[in-house]
Amino acid sequence: MLEVYWGALSFGVIFAIITIFFGDIIGSMFDGVFDSFSPESWSEPVILVGGVTIFGGTGVILESYTDCHADIIVILSLLAAVALSGVVYFIYVRPMKGAENSTIFFIKELIGKQGEVIIPIPAAGYGEVLIKMVGGNTSQIAACSERLDIPAGALVVVRTVRDGVLYVSRKEENAEEQV
Repeated sequence: MLEVYWGALSFGVIFAIITIFFGDIIGSMFDGVFDSFSPESWSEPVILVGGVTIFGGTGVILESYTDCHADIIVILSLLAAVALSGVVYFIYVRPMKGAENSTIFFIKELIGKQGEVIIPIPAAGYGEVLIKMVGGNTSQIAACSERLDIPAGALVVVRTVRDGVLYVSRKEENAEEQV
């Protein structure tokens, strides 16, 4: 039985090394192929292979350093694998799934936001506005809603969005901020 434990442990270590060095290449080669086989997060490769590795490592340790019966070692190794895989799932995999962020935003979300003109906006034309967002900055095509010239560096507020263009008005220095 010791050979089975060593095999499971070796498989896990080799899988980890291959994943570290070639994970992106292998992931892009098989992108989406295994999605239908693992709809649940508990069946993620990191959980399954981690469980096999823990099973093997626990088995090797118990087999080598205790006088327990083989059946008890298998049960304890399986329990350790399930318990530690559960810990990995709840402490690492599940929070990481929820932490996936995106910098995608809807252009309508910019209405009411404050920005800075980076390319001057002529009265009858278009310029560009830089708006600071939570995930970074975005620069958008802009026009003046009052048909006035707005120089570079001026602070503006987005009033509306039409056809992908932000219509802005110059922010009054004395006015209170609108949110």
